[in-house]
Amino acid sequence: MSKISKLFKGSSSSSGSSSSSSSKSKHHRSKGGPSPQEAIHRLRETEEMLTKKQEYLEKRIEQEIAIAKKHGTKNKKAALQALKRKKRLEQQLTQIDGTLSTIEFQREALENSHTNTEVLKNMGFAAKAMKQVHQNMDVDKIDDLMQDITEQQDVAREISEAISGPFGEQFDEDELLAELEELEQEDMEESMKRMGGLPSVPSSKLPSSQPSHRAKTKKRAEDDDDMNMLASWAT
Repeated sequence: MSKISKLFKGSSSSSGSSSSSSSKSKHHRSKGGPSPQEAIHRLRETEEMLTKKQEYLEKRIEQEIAIAKKHGTKNKKAALQALKRKKRLEQQLTQIDGTLSTIEFQREALENSHTNTEVLKNMGFAAKAMKQVHQNMDVDKIDDLMQDITEQQDVAREISEAISGPFGEQFDEDELLAELEELEQEDMEESMKRMGGLPSVPSSKLPSSQPSHRAKTKKRAEDDDDMNMLASWAT
């Protein structure tokens, strides 16, 4: 075999291997499928393209209407051709509206599915973390620990009550109040004895506070003199 044939054979084998690897990679990509982000991005691009197509068709429809109005009855053939074109454009516009609605529904469903997937993924991650935290915890040990804490709290409360309680001998408060009243009574009796007892009440009748008959007569005479004096001044 010549060197040239060997060269072509090697190149063909290498090209065959490269093509087979490329087909394998394509098969692997088709098997795995696109990611949700890629699919959503493609749908958004399609929506933008169709929206621009809508704007173009609306402008064309306005132009055809203007052409039909321009020719009118003067050139019916040209006016009718413009109206036919307008009808075809309107049909295309209606189809694009339906396509956009379908794509929008598909994109929203895909976005919701992707969101739910991410939520479930994070919830599963949190569940694994919680399981890892609780792995070294024993419920029986926790119950014993809480029981020990309760017992120690009871001991602390008993100690606090013992410390805050009264210290020394205890006396009856009612007996002490009765003794205090007796002492006050004795003190009052001694004070009265030192003062010589209660003051005596006079037996004679006290003079009346009303003025006597002589005082009334004297005052009446003075009033008469004053009246006479006023009468003489008036005359």
